[in-house]
Amino acid sequence: MEMGGKRVLVCNCESTMPLDEKGLTRACQAAGASGEADLNSQLCRAQLGNFQSAILGQQPVLVACTQEAPLFREVAEEDNPQATVEFFNIRENAGWSGEAEAATPKIAALIAAAAVEAEPTPLVALASQGVCLVYGRDERALEAARQLAGRLEVTVLLSAPGEILPPPAMDVPVFQGTIVQAKGQLGGFGITVNDYAPASPSGRTHLTFEPPRDGAFSECDLIIDLTGATPLFPAHDKRDGYFRPDPGDPVAVQRALFEAADLVGEFDKPRYVHYDADICAHSRSRKTGCTRCLDICPTSAITSAGDTVEIDPLVCAGCGSCASVCPTGAATYQLPAGDSLFQRLRTLLEAYREAGGEAPLLLLHDTSYGAEVIALSARLGRGLPARVLPFPLNEVTQVGIDFLAAAFAYGVEQIVVLADPKKRDELSGLAGQIGLAEAVLDGLGYGGGRVHVVEAADPDAVEQQLYDLAVPEQAMPGGNFLPLGGKRSRAFLALRHLHDNAPQPVDVLPLPPGAPFGAVKVDTEGCTLCLACVGACPTGALLDDEERPWLGFKEDACVQCGLCRNTCPESVITLEPRINFTTAAMGAVMLNEAEPFECVRCGKPFGVRQSIERIAEQLAGKHHMFQNAEQIERIKMCDDCRVVVQFEGGQDPFAAGPRPTPRTTDDYLREREIEEARQKVLAERAAGKTGGNGEDAG
Repeated sequence: MEMGGKRVLVCNCESTMPLDEKGLTRACQAAGASGEADLNSQLCRAQLGNFQSAILGQQPVLVACTQEAPLFREVAEEDNPQATVEFFNIRENAGWSGEAEAATPKIAALIAAAAVEAEPTPLVALASQGVCLVYGRDERALEAARQLAGRLEVTVLLSAPGEILPPPAMDVPVFQGTIVQAKGQLGGFGITVNDYAPASPSGRTHLTFEPPRDGAFSECDLIIDLTGATPLFPAHDKRDGYFRPDPGDPVAVQRALFEAADLVGEFDKPRYVHYDADICAHSRSRKTGCTRCLDICPTSAITSAGDTVEIDPLVCAGCGSCASVCPTGAATYQLPAGDSLFQRLRTLLEAYREAGGEAPLLLLHDTSYGAEVIALSARLGRGLPARVLPFPLNEVTQVGIDFLAAAFAYGVEQIVVLADPKKRDELSGLAGQIGLAEAVLDGLGYGGGRVHVVEAADPDAVEQQLYDLAVPEQAMPGGNFLPLGGKRSRAFLALRHLHDNAPQPVDVLPLPPGAPFGAVKVDTEGCTLCLACVGACPTGALLDDEERPWLGFKEDACVQCGLCRNTCPESVITLEPRINFTTAAMGAVMLNEAEPFECVRCGKPFGVRQSIERIAEQLAGKHHMFQNAEQIERIKMCDDCRVVVQFEGGQDPFAAGPRPTPRTTDDYLREREIEEARQKVLAERAAGKTGGNGEDAG
C-alpha cells in the first residue's frame, strides 16, 4: 500500500490487533491510499523479508511499529543505508483497545498523518569540554566528585560546610563558597561566588579553608547541585547541563552522575523558536507594548532588547509557550518547522472523516509523559476509545489559538490536552489560549466546554475521563481549507470558517481582556491628530494620509499590544478586545479627521487647523520669540514660506555675530610680557613702602 508517496507496512503484531485487511484497505483508499493494505503478522521476525524488500525500492518506507524500530534501523543500515525509513504507532494508539474493531477509520487517519513530510528543525550547537562543578554541603559532594574524576575535570565547591573529615588525598580541588549568581547553559556556565576560599592542606580533624573573598567568578561546562537548596536557575529541570538531584536520594544522584559523565564533546539541540523582529510588538521608542513572551518564558531565555526581544537558543528549553501567546507570530515554533503541524492535523482529520470516522476527539500529548500514559492504558487497561485521535507534540504548551481554531474548523468535536502534572506551573499560557478558543466557540453558538486539560498521573484516571466524555449535540463543521500564511492568517482562516458555519453567527464577538484581536477606540474630542500612534503601531493597523489630517484603522491587523495607547500624549486611546467578522475589518475605517490649515501666504494645506490656531493663540505675546504680529504670522505659514519670509525681511537666518580676530603666538607672548611687567611694578611699589628692617617707611 502507498500513502503520500510512501510505501506503508502494517503489522497486526502476531494478531494481537483485530485488523480487517479488506476493511483497512477500503478505509485507507478512501483516505487517499493506493493498493492493498497487505497485512503482516510478524514483520519483525518471520516476515522481515517484506521489510527488506521494501527498503530496496525507490520510495520512503513507513512502518506501523515503533517498538521494533531499532531492529528495523539496523537491518536498513546493513541492506540499504540510503533508505528512508520512518515509524509510527498504531498498536498502543488504536489496535490495543477495547474498541479496536471500530478503530479502522482511526488507523487509516494515523497512516495518512504519518505520511505527511515534516520540515526539518534547524539546529544549534553546544560544546562541552567536561569541566564539571560539584556544588554541595558535605561528604556527598566529595564522593560524587571522586566518581566523576575519571571522566570529567571536576572541582568541588562546598557551601557553608560543617566539620568534614579531610580526604586522605586531594584528588579533586576543593573550595568553599556560596553561589550568588549563575548564568549560561551546557558548555557555558558562569558563576559568581561569595565567601570563596581554597581548602587548606593543614586541616587535621576537619577541612579548613584559607581567608575568603567575595565576588569570585568562574566558568564550567556542567553543574551538579547537591545542596538541596533553592535551584540556581528558574525551571532548573529544563537547563541543559544543570543537574539538581535530591541529595538524600542515592538513586537520583547516581542517575545524574551517569548522565553528566557522557556530556563531553559537541551536541546539537533544536533551535525551537524562530524570531522575526520586524513584526514584534514589544516596544517602540521606549514605550512598552506586548510582554507576553517575556512574562511566560519559564527559563528566562527571553530578554528585552529595546524595541525587540532576544531569545537565547542555547537556554531555550522548547516549551513553546512564547510561540503560543505571541499575537503577531514573531515567535514561531519550529519542531516541526513551517506549517507541517497544521498539514498533519488537516490530513489526520480529513482522512478520518473520509474513512467513515465520526465525532473525532483530538488527544494532544507530548512524546514522553503523554506517550507513556497512552501505552500503559493500552497494555493494562481498555486503551483509547475508537474516536480518540492521539496527536503527539513536542510540548503541549506550544499550542496557540491558531492551532485550536484550526482543529475545530477541521471538524474536531472536542480536544483533550494530556498535561504532565509535574509541569502544572507551565500551563498558564495554554490556559489563556484555551479560554480564548472557548469564548469564540461559545459566542458562535457551538457551546463551551469542548477543550479539557487532563493532569491525572494515573493512566486509569485518564482513560476513564476519555470514555466519560459525551459527544456534544452541536456538530463542528469539517472544513478542508489550506493552512496558508503565518499565525494570524491561519487563525483568521479557521475563525472565519467557524463563523460562516456557526449555529449563531454574530458580526462582532466580544473577547476577554488580553485577546490578540480587537479594535482601537479614539476620543476625537481630545485627539489632536499628532499621529504618534501611527508611528508606534508595529503591525500597520493604524494609518494616516499624506494629503490630509486623517487617522484610519484596519482591524484585522490589530494585535491589541497597547503601544498606541501607551504612546498617545493625550491619553485618548482605548482598546476593545473583540473579533469583527464583517468585511469592514479587512479594510481601513476612519477614526478621526480634521480640516487642514491653509498657509496664509501660499494657501498650501498643512497641519491641523484646530492645532495651529490653538498654538498661535497660546504663544501670542507670551513667548519672547512671538512678541509681534509678524512673528505670530509665521506660525501660520508652511515650512517653505517661513524660510522665504525670513530672507525677504533682510535677515539671514544663518547669520552670526562678527567673526573674532584670530589670535597668534605673538599675541600670547605680548600679553605675557605685559603681565610680567605689571607684576614687577607692583612688586617695586610694595618694596618702596617698607624699610630695610621691614617697618613701614612712610
